[in-house]
Formats: sequence, structure tokens, C-alpha cells
Amino acid sequence: MSLGWWFSVALFSVSMCGTPGPNNVMLTASGALYGYRRTLPHIFGIMAGCFVLFMAVALGLGVLFERFPLLQQGLKIIGAVYLLYLAWKIAIAPPPDLTAKEGARPLTAWQAAVFQFVNPKAWVMGIALIAGFMPASGSLLANALVLSAFMEIVGFFCISCWAGFGMAIGKLLKTPRAWRIFNGVMGLATAACVGFIVS
Repeated sequence: MSLGWWFSVALFSVSMCGTPGPNNVMLTASGALYGYRRTLPHIFGIMAGCFVLFMAVALGLGVLFERFPLLQQGLKIIGAVYLLYLAWKIAIAPPPDLTAKEGARPLTAWQAAVFQFVNPKAWVMGIALIAGFMPASGSLLANALVLSAFMEIVGFFCISCWAGFGMAIGKLLKTPRAWRIFNGVMGLATAACVGFIVS
């Protein structure tokens, strides 16, 4: 694993984790509504889910999609439906001063982790990561652990920026009407990510 290899994986991680997608849109909304600290379980859930997914791909789970295309279609349908549900929840979320009264809360670590297995961008990242950067020599398990862990470390800073961006936006929203507009826009943006799934 040369310095060039580490640099290439870092660039790949930034390009994948730092660009818009279902996770980052939801993190922006969560950061705005709940702040960065309350969004941390969501962030760690994304990381945990992606790590398990990347390891599974490295150890051969990705082959199932090639052999059983219906499995991939089923995951796409589940992912699309769940994403639309999340989009609706984001769109109707009340302003922060009403949140406590209505019992709203950010996505849990478990929910965020499970979502990665129906998130097509996570699958694309995992398959591209393993196919493009897995060292040809050495222990398969050790290489997969190092590669997946390194991408998670870089990814943490990228997705944290989205939550921080949302938190900064949240400080600019001063009225309930502004919050309703923001939540509606974020809900629509989340729903639009269904296009990534069904395409």
C-alpha cells in the first residue's frame, strides 16, 4: 500500500462521501433541525452500515446481485419506498421550538445503518471501492478491513460537513414559515433521490 494508493483512496472517498445523495440530504435536514450533536447517532449509523456493507462486498456478497438480479430489484423497491417515507417525515417536521412537543427526533444509529443496505449509492461506493482499490496481495480480510476503515475515516469528515452545513442553515431560519419552507425543500430533495434508486 503505497502513498499513492492511500491518496487515491482518499480522493475516491471524498468524491463519493462528499457529493449529494440520500444520506447527505438527510444529514443536512437533521443538522438544521436538531444540531450536530443530536445528529451524531445518524452519522455513526451511516458509518457502521457502510462499513458492514463494504466488508460484505469484499467477502463476496456483491456476487449475489450478479446471480440473482431480482434480489437487487427488490432492494431497489424497498429503498425507494423507505426513502419516500423519510422524505415525507422531513417535509412535515415542525420547527425546532415545536419539535419537543411533537416528540420528533433524528434518525437513530440503527435506522441509519439499516438504510445503507437499501441505499444504491452505498452499494455503488462499496462495489467500486473493492473492485478498484483492493490490494491484490496479502490477506483478503485484513485488506478489506484496512480499506473499509480508511474510507470510513475520510467519509466521517465529509458527511459531518453536510450536518454542519445544515446546522448553519438552521441558525438563519428565524420564523416558523421559513422552517416549513426549508423542511419542504429538503423533503422534496430527499424524494428526488429516489431517481438514483430506480434508474
